[in-house]
Amino acid sequence: MKVSDAMTTNILTIGPGHTLRQSAALMSARRVGAAVVLDPDHTPGVGILTERDILNAIGSGGDPDVETAGDHLTSDLIYAGLDWSLEDASATMVRGGFRHLVILEDNEVIGIISVRDILRVWSGRPVSVRG
Repeated sequence: MKVSDAMTTNILTIGPGHTLRQSAALMSARRVGAAVVLDPDHTPGVGILTERDILNAIGSGGDPDVETAGDHLTSDLIYAGLDWSLEDASATMVRGGFRHLVILEDNEVIGIISVRDILRVWSGRPVSVRG
C-alpha cells in the first residue's frame, strides 16, 4: 500500500504567527495532532507544529498566549512522496522519532500522514481518538 492510500488531504494549516493557544484550539477543534505551518515569506515555507511541540513549550514555562507556532515548529522536515509505501513511511517515522509526515508533490503540500493513519489502513478499521 502507498502513502496516498492513508494520507489526509484535509490539512490544518496555520501561520507562524499563530499563538500556541490559537494553534492548540484549532488542532483540538479539528481533532488532529499536528498543523502544517505555512510561511509565504520564507522558502520552502513549510514546517509542522505538533501536540508534543506545544506540550514541551508550555511545560518549559512558555506562555501559550505569547509564544508562537513559528517559535516552536519543526522546520527540518523529512517529506514523503505519493509513491512511498506505508512501510517506507513507517520506517522513516520510527528512525526519525516522529509521528507525522508531510506529503509533497511538485513542492506543494498535498497531504499529511500520521502513525494513526497507517494503523487505520493496516487494521482495516477506523482508529478511535480518545482524549
